[in-house]
Amino acid sequence: MKPLIKKLVEAVGPSGYEGAVRELVKKEVTKLADDVRVDALGNLIVRKGKQRPGGLRIMLSAHMDEIGIIATHIDENGFVRFTTIGGVYPRTLFGGRVQFLNGAFGVISGERLESADRVHSFEKMYIDVGADSKANCPVKIGDLAIFERPMIDLGSRLVAKSMDDRIAVAVLIETLRKLESTPHEVYFVFSTQEEVGTRGATTAAYGIDPDLGIAVDVTGTGDTPKGMRMAVKLGAGPAVKVRDGGMLSDPRVVRWMSDTAEAAKIPYQLEILEAGSTDARAIQLTRAGVPVGCLSIPCRYIHSPSEMVDYSDVVNAVSLLTVLLSNPIQLK
Repeated sequence: MKPLIKKLVEAVGPSGYEGAVRELVKKEVTKLADDVRVDALGNLIVRKGKQRPGGLRIMLSAHMDEIGIIATHIDENGFVRFTTIGGVYPRTLFGGRVQFLNGAFGVISGERLESADRVHSFEKMYIDVGADSKANCPVKIGDLAIFERPMIDLGSRLVAKSMDDRIAVAVLIETLRKLESTPHEVYFVFSTQEEVGTRGATTAAYGIDPDLGIAVDVTGTGDTPKGMRMAVKLGAGPAVKVRDGGMLSDPRVVRWMSDTAEAAKIPYQLEILEAGSTDARAIQLTRAGVPVGCLSIPCRYIHSPSEMVDYSDVVNAVSLLTVLLSNPIQLK
């Protein structure tokens, strides 16, 4: 899967501008699916299987968008001021490089601070795009950019700027490839605008009206020095979400996912995330309500330009999803 992952994580696709990523995914899934379509918000909706007696209509969702920045002002010397698209933190930006959608590149720096121990606020940051005046600045107001980083392959660990959530996009593509037969009608949704409010999943879920929803996304870990207290670590398997900052998973879905992993001898973890949420929240609240769960890929340094996952967790996530979708489902 590594060549696919590299291609996806290095693609440019901030929230609302996921077109390039969608085209990459579309090329991978078209021959594997029974139906492929794009809805009004740009979600790529891929259907596989026909609902048999006892089968369900299932929606899986992994978002294609990544966090980024947008130019808000350009001064007379060509320095670009900006605001954020999604959850961007000042502490991760200084000295970083960005790539604008129009092909321009720049370096994030900031005004001189009185104390070197302080972190720049967004108001004191700017992007140097190599211009010496407003007239020759290659960026205009409203231009979007992402954090420019190539993927690093550390063997068992992979590092990239958009593991959130392109690693889950790769998991869905590979699951679609491995799913030989299913009693269910399964919708693989590659959603848009998750980072700015799970907007794509909201409309996709309304259109699909699923019986069951599963988001696939990254989650934090508690395995770094003096890190947060969280019982999730890299390399111990994908995590079955119990709760996050916006959603309580249906306990029947948690049991089904956990019992299936144990029966198939696939390593897994249980996840409680205190802040943040996923597309599962949007699916859960659609129409009259949907039982949902979430399969999470443990990830260090989320919402930074260098997010890290363990390759074995990715492979095991594909294995677990494939088993979950290949058999009849009885929630109890």
